[in-house]
Amino acid sequence: MAEGSQSAPEAGNDMGNDDAIGGNVSKYIVLPTGYCGLPKKGHLIFDACFESGNLGRVDQVSEFEYDLFIRPDTCNPRFRVWFNFTVENVKESQRVIFNIVNFSKTKSLYRDGMAPMVKSTSRPKWQRLPPKNVYYYRCPDHRKNYVMSFAFCFDREEDIYQFAYCYPYTYTRFQHYLDSLQKRNMDYFFREQLGQSVQQRKLDLLTITSPENLREGAEQKVVFITGRVHPGETPSSFVCQGIIDFLVSQHPIARVLREYLVFKIAPMLNPDGVYLGNYRCSLMGFDLNRHWLDPSPWVHPTLHGVKQLIVQMYNDPKTSLEFYIDIHAHSTMMNGFMYGNIFEDEERFQRQAIFPKLLCQNAEDFSYSSTSFNRDAVKAGTGRRFLGGLLDHTSYCYTLEVSFYSYIISGTTAAVPYTEEAYMKLGRNVARTFLDYYRLNPMVEKVAIPMPRLRNKIEVQRRKEKSPPYKHPLLRGPAGNYPNGKGDKKSSVNHKDPSTPF
Repeated sequence: MAEGSQSAPEAGNDMGNDDAIGGNVSKYIVLPTGYCGLPKKGHLIFDACFESGNLGRVDQVSEFEYDLFIRPDTCNPRFRVWFNFTVENVKESQRVIFNIVNFSKTKSLYRDGMAPMVKSTSRPKWQRLPPKNVYYYRCPDHRKNYVMSFAFCFDREEDIYQFAYCYPYTYTRFQHYLDSLQKRNMDYFFREQLGQSVQQRKLDLLTITSPENLREGAEQKVVFITGRVHPGETPSSFVCQGIIDFLVSQHPIARVLREYLVFKIAPMLNPDGVYLGNYRCSLMGFDLNRHWLDPSPWVHPTLHGVKQLIVQMYNDPKTSLEFYIDIHAHSTMMNGFMYGNIFEDEERFQRQAIFPKLLCQNAEDFSYSSTSFNRDAVKAGTGRRFLGGLLDHTSYCYTLEVSFYSYIISGTTAAVPYTEEAYMKLGRNVARTFLDYYRLNPMVEKVAIPMPRLRNKIEVQRRKEKSPPYKHPLLRGPAGNYPNGKGDKKSSVNHKDPSTPF
């Protein structure tokens, strides 16, 4: 792209200063005005032409200050939140101020202490910048839009520095993760390709359960989990990985859950948006979480594939779809929390509150007080709302939200910034909460001592006669069989917390 600033558009243009942004900057060298010759150290080079990258334009304001413009989501100028770019050719001790000037949202966790992420080639672990170096304010120089400015000092000349809105989690990383799981040849882990995106990326579906639950004619109690329908909400992938890691582990709780439940997980519903570095939309500019009512096989193929599978399971008399949980990240609130649906049936409405109450007991970062139940018209096309209306009274549909920034532990006021590990820990706690919900705690002691693998049909039959059948009486009894609304006490058995190493 051409160097030099461009004039701001007239007030009232919804695109702000983005009308000239058509793609990411690619090794864009910022030279001082009037400078001729080869770039010197300190003439910064910006780049976002890599997977999940996003930076659309750079304007040099002064020797030390730069205005940075987020590239809008492809085919949709409304969404400008996610950024992810590199800076190189720096000079040691070079100090700069970067202004992200075209956020599409006015409310932001930057008001509450959130800071951008940074890493460099010699320090590859992501870190948050010090909050004291970050400012979020309404700027008169940018049509009174909100601007996030941060000060930074480059300290190693040979390093390439990378800045991002939150911890990135790319499509390629996700594929490598699934490949590593597949290579372990676990007989309770199944990976299949449910479909493809518009750009022919994989829509992966994972099934985690005991092989006995998949035999022909077996009754199945299914928990369906989805993530990354909004591509810029990267914490969703870390939470989802935490769920998967726990469920495939040899932890006694995980082994019990595999015996009694079938987990279906589609961890990345919008692989094109993830790859392209969009915040909310697909390649063609659609917010997929508003198209559950009538997804197109051509325009929304991943959503169409998942919806078809869920409807198919709903129509199967042998399958009970017990839970649907869609994982998101929230840009203005702290902690993890849930959204649920409102029902005319008061008893069903009260039963719906049980799972988030139990999760609140298991996860210190989950807030039941922030959990809410609604039927907003603008949410009608979401997975939670659509499936909540489709499925029967034995099924519960939630949106699980987790903050981009931090959580506040009950009884304290200090914000604890999330790390990749903390997001995954929340996922592990989501998984273990199903043990409490179905009151399977007594079964954990029975699987704590490893049982030898059964090698013939006679042994299998003997085990069936001695152990409870798959259709456990507590899994789907009357309302009185469920924990009460005040939350059950945890089991007296002191199980190891799933956040500890296995």
